[in-house]
Order: sequence, then structure tokens, then C-alpha cells
Amino acid sequence: MDFRIVEMSKSHIDGIVKLEETCFASPWTREGIEEELSNSQAHFLAAEGGGVLGYIGVQEIAGEAYITNIAVLPGYRRKGIAEALLNAAARGAQERGCEFITLEVRVSNSPAIALYEKCGFDKAGTRKGFYTNPGEDALIYTKTLRGAK
Repeated sequence: MDFRIVEMSKSHIDGIVKLEETCFASPWTREGIEEELSNSQAHFLAAEGGGVLGYIGVQEIAGEAYITNIAVLPGYRRKGIAEALLNAAARGAQERGCEFITLEVRVSNSPAIALYEKCGFDKAGTRKGFYTNPGEDALIYTKTLRGAK
């Protein structure tokens, strides 16, 4: 699979809106995505390959990185895109001095859980009733960024 990971720019917004609408019951709005481009604490990456195939968003505050969203178009899943996005986001957060990176995942999303564990994330807890539409608990996963600056 031929793709590359790049920093998100305005040229990616249409593709990311499509990803959000395809992958999530409560997608981010175009305006919300556009706002992230000017947020100094936000770091978004896109996977390009004949269009936007996937993306990841990370917020970084006081040495902590939090993955807000990660998505890959259904036809491009299980091809290494999400893993590349996760690894690139973790490297970037570490380079910017973050000590750990964390995320939530639906308890029923076993493919995502397997990916996070493969990428070195460890289960850190549960958030009861975290998700709506449909309602579901979230598992919290965290990865320590060794050698953070």
C-alpha cells in the first residue's frame, strides 16, 4: 500500500470531513476541524495516497498528549495506515517533550484495541458511559514515551 504521513493542511479538510462522516456516529464538523489548524496545542496528521486515506488528531498540554481522533477509510483498513499514524503521532509528541500519549476506545472495538496494544499502549482504566449513540464504556489506553525531552 502506497501512502505517506504528512501534517494536516487546509487541502485535507474535505477528505477529513468525509472520513469523520463515514467513520463516526457523531462526526466533527468542518468548522471544528478547521479550528484545529490554528490551535497551537493541536497536531493533526493525514495519510495521503490518492486522497486522504486516514488521519489522527492529538492535543498536547503540559507534557501530555491525548489522541482526539483516529480514522481510516473502511476500504483501506488493515493495511498499516492506522499503525503509521499512531507511531508518527507518538514520535511527534515525544519530540515536543510529551511524557505519555493516551486515548479512549469503545470496549467493543476489538480491532482498534488489538492495534493499540500492538503499538505499545497499555490499558490504564475504564470510563463508564463515555460514549453515546450507542451508549458504551470506554477503555483508556496510555503509552509512555521513553526518553521524552
